[in-house]
Amino acid sequence: NYTSGKLPMEPASRRFIQVFEAGEPFEREGVEWSVIRVRGQSFMLHQIRKMVGLMIAIVRGDTSMQALEDSWGKDRIDIPMAPGLGLMLDMIHYERYNKRYWEEDGMHDNLDWAEHHEQVEKFKEKFIFSDIIKTEVEDMSMMKWLREVLPMHTFMPRSFENQKENIPE
Repeated sequence: NYTSGKLPMEPASRRFIQVFEAGEPFEREGVEWSVIRVRGQSFMLHQIRKMVGLMIAIVRGDTSMQALEDSWGKDRIDIPMAPGLGLMLDMIHYERYNKRYWEEDGMHDNLDWAEHHEQVEKFKEKFIFSDIIKTEVEDMSMMKWLREVLPMHTFMPRSFENQKENIPE
């Protein structure tokens, strides 16, 4: 339900989400923001945008928690895809690699950005977050999505993109 081209019960469409949390709201340039942090093993195409889209719809009262429950079932649910502005890959975790190639064989370098954390945060603030905020203030893509796109969704079962309809001959 959170990607296209895969059926919900296909093994290839299963993903393990370890963390999904929203930070405290804050204001910049007259717009309210919240950092949403998602950590998982891997993600499917559009998965995070759909997860965020459904979360926003539930919080705003456009659908109920039942839509979330239904999205984990076998039916394809009509889930809105939130705008992509602001979505960024913040950190790649290499725990398995480090355990196998750094800790166990000692022949490879540890892949860890912890010692550069302060520089990375400054870079994100100066170049990435500032551009995201500037673009949203100018384009208002989230406000347009909330007003124009979100109301179009039914949160009801629909057919699959890769499922052939029963068309009489």
